[in-house]
Amino acid sequence: MSESRRAASEGGKRLRAGAELDLTVERILPGGLGLAHAQGQTVLVALSAPGDCVRARVESVRGRVAFASIVEVVKPSRARVEPRCPYFGRCGGCDFQQLTYEAQLAAKVEIIRDCLRRVARVEPPEEIPITPSPAAWNYRSRARWQHDPVRNLLGYYERGTHRVVDVVECPVAAPEVEARLKHLRALMREGRLPEDAHEFEAVAGDAGVALDPPVEETDAREQSRAVRGERYRFDARCFFQINHALLDALAAEGLREAAGGDGETALDLYSGVGLFTLPLARRFSRVVAVEGNAPASEYARRNLADAELTNATVETSTVGDWLARNSRSLERVAFILLDPPRAGADTETVRGIIRLRPRRISYVSCDPATLARDLRALIEAGYEINSVRAFDMFPQTHHVETVAHLSLTNRSGCK
Repeated sequence: MSESRRAASEGGKRLRAGAELDLTVERILPGGLGLAHAQGQTVLVALSAPGDCVRARVESVRGRVAFASIVEVVKPSRARVEPRCPYFGRCGGCDFQQLTYEAQLAAKVEIIRDCLRRVARVEPPEEIPITPSPAAWNYRSRARWQHDPVRNLLGYYERGTHRVVDVVECPVAAPEVEARLKHLRALMREGRLPEDAHEFEAVAGDAGVALDPPVEETDAREQSRAVRGERYRFDARCFFQINHALLDALAAEGLREAAGGDGETALDLYSGVGLFTLPLARRFSRVVAVEGNAPASEYARRNLADAELTNATVETSTVGDWLARNSRSLERVAFILLDPPRAGADTETVRGIIRLRPRRISYVSCDPATLARDLRALIEAGYEINSVRAFDMFPQTHHVETVAHLSLTNRSGCK
C-alpha cells in the first residue's frame, strides 16, 4: 500500500490532496459529480457513474468536502459505458459520456429534484417528465472554439483550465458545425487564421454555419430557423438554442400557460432573438421583450417585422435595470416568461417580477441550481409551482433545460 493510501485509510484522519482511496459512488449531484463518502467526509468524484466502485485520488479538499478523480474503475456500474469521444476526460465540454443515455436522463431528473429540495426548499412535483433528445450525438448547432495561435491549437478548453485541447473531431457537434471546425483547422495549418482571434463562435442554421469573428466572406451571413410556424433570423453574435430538434417541444411547453385577455400585457425577459416574443404577440394585446444583447434585440425587431406583428416592442437593456425603471408604470401584466442565462435572473429582476405580480410565470432555465434559487424567492412572495418539465437539450453533459410554471396562490391576496 502506498504511503498516501495508508494515510487515507487511517481512521479519524482528514483526507488530503494526493491520497488514494476506494469508493462507491452513490448518485450524481448537481454539477455532474458523483457522491461518495470516506472517513466521515463527502467525496465528489468527477466523471463517475452511480454504482461505480472506484479507486480515486483526492485532488483538493475544501472544508469537509474532497474532490477526487478516478484512478481505476474497480467494478463498473451497470450505468457505465465506454465514452465515444477520444478527448473525453481532458476536454471540458462533456462530462456524461460515461453514462448510458437512460442513466443520463435519470440523473438529470434527480438533479432537478435535489435542487428544488435543497435550494428552493420545496417538495418537488411527484412527476418531473423529461423529453429526450431525438439525437444523443451530433446535435449541437452551436460551438465555441478556443484558438491558441502560438502553439497552433484549435478546440475547447481543457477541463478546469484555460489550456486549449486541440480537437480534430467533436461527436456532439452537428455535422455542418464539425465540418466548419475541420475547415478552420485547415486554414490554421495554412496560417490563415487571424492571430488576434482567440475564440470563435459558430452557429448553424438553414443557410450553413455563421462564424464570429468571420474569417472568410461567407462567415458573417445570417442564419434562420423555423420553430412552430415562426421563422427566426440570427447570427453567431446572438444566443439561439443549440439543440434545434427539441425547439418545437420546448417552445410549446414554455407557452403552455400563456393566455391573455383583452388589454393584457405579457413580458418576455431575456428574450434573445424573439423565440417566445413572436408567439406571445399572437396571444396578448401587448408584449414587451427585454434583451441586453444589442444584435439579438435587433434581430428580434426584424423577426417581428417579418411576421407583421406590430403589438410587440423590444427593449435593449439589462433586464433588472429595465424592470427597476419601468415595473411601477406597467399595467395589467398578466404573464411573464423569462429565459435567463446559466447564472439565472439577477436580484433586481426577481424583485421587479414580484412587484408586477403577474398571475402566471413561465421560467425557462438551463441551470437547475439557479432556477431553484429564483423559485425560492418567488415562492416566498406568494407563488406556487404548478408543474416542472425537463428537456434534454444537452446530451452527454450534466446540463438540462427545465420549464417551471408558477401561479399566484390564494394567500398572496390576488386572484
